[in-house]
Amino acid sequence: MPFKANQSKTGTRDFFAGHPVFSLSEATIALSPPGGRRGTVERLKHHLEKGRLKLVAREIYAVVPPHVEPDQFHPDPFLTAVAVREDAVFSHHSALELLGAAHSVWNQVTLYTGKRRRSLRLNGNVLRFLEHPGAMRPISDRELGTRRIERRGKLLRATGPERTLVEGFRRPGLAGGLEELVLSAGGFSTLDLDLLTEVLDRYDIANLWAATGWFLERFQAAFYVPDEVLARMERRRPRSPQYLERSHRGGWLASRWNLILPDSLKPALII
Repeated sequence: MPFKANQSKTGTRDFFAGHPVFSLSEATIALSPPGGRRGTVERLKHHLEKGRLKLVAREIYAVVPPHVEPDQFHPDPFLTAVAVREDAVFSHHSALELLGAAHSVWNQVTLYTGKRRRSLRLNGNVLRFLEHPGAMRPISDRELGTRRIERRGKLLRATGPERTLVEGFRRPGLAGGLEELVLSAGGFSTLDLDLLTEVLDRYDIANLWAATGWFLERFQAAFYVPDEVLARMERRRPRSPQYLERSHRGGWLASRWNLILPDSLKPALII
């Protein structure tokens, strides 16, 4: 059925106001037009032709602000990602950004989802859809150490400081590199040491215990870390020196933690 201009106009505009980026499924449920999904497509097609919407990806639409040409409009990559996968849990550098701690701007958005898909390129950004890590794969564990963060009127879920730190050490490349991770995480306002230990217990990887212990020792005063917490983590370190990033060689030995770290993270260079 062709869309008529006077058909549920107010409902459609209200929906657009509350959904800067949305999926066809979301619109179909919210608008409930005659003809169901096909009727929604017709309605959205009308607004596409009028320049009120922009098709971002297959079945993903963004609302174009007034007086802006659709070709010149770049929708928010985080809102786009959660429209593609509504179960998104933003991670790594994306979590650092949402937590307001990122030291640098990055053009990659990473998120965990229960349903993987290929990466999506969007106006110079790359959206990467990752499987939940094995330690967090059970549905009951996926929200451990996560929090809700508001962005442009929408609540997004992201890993909190504790998981972001541990999972950043697990896959530094997704956090912008070790130096970016350490400089960013050093700016967290607080760390829940009990939660941090719980996350480390789930992974149970010696390198992660060592890296986190090294980090907490470096920022011991800032995060009020008791000596006994460091001692417990030291007991879980690797038995022999290990590279935290196995693909990199060279660096310096943090002997207490049996970790070989990049020269850029020598204590004198930590800000």
